[in-house]
Amino acid sequence: MMTDAFIGLGSNLKEPAAQLARAVSALATLPETVLVAQSPFYASRPVGPQDQPDFVNGAVWLRTSLRPHRLLDELQRIEQKHGRERLRHWGPRTLDLDVLLFGTQVLDDERLTVPHRELANRDFALQPLLDLKADLALPDGTPIAELRNQCPDNGLRKLPPADYP
Repeated sequence: MMTDAFIGLGSNLKEPAAQLARAVSALATLPETVLVAQSPFYASRPVGPQDQPDFVNGAVWLRTSLRPHRLLDELQRIEQKHGRERLRHWGPRTLDLDVLLFGTQVLDDERLTVPHRELANRDFALQPLLDLKADLALPDGTPIAELRNQCPDNGLRKLPPADYP
């Protein structure tokens, strides 16, 4: 059975937009998975420590038969190939891939929380989701558009396509 999964992408090191473009290419090759669509990329201020470069973020819509934790394993494998190091909570990174939504499933364990725990507070995740699917909603029926309207502003700026490969 195929499930719609929405993945958030972020980077603020080593040519962030290029990092995201390479990640999208890697996501398109995941087993048992089809890349449905890719959002535009956005720049925004970092969440947490401000002594780091601005982030570039986006999202992809996947249709997958992978189970949620197997998908997480694949995302972490891609992060590692991009040199991801977890040195500081909310610190700089070459690549961050997060499962934002996985069908209508709600999960909360030591490895994975879906919907993503901070989704409602992240305009850089909500806006790309809306770009992918304007009528998208949380499993409880809350429209993503409603969350976006209530979300704090994080200086979100849409990047022109010429700014990324």
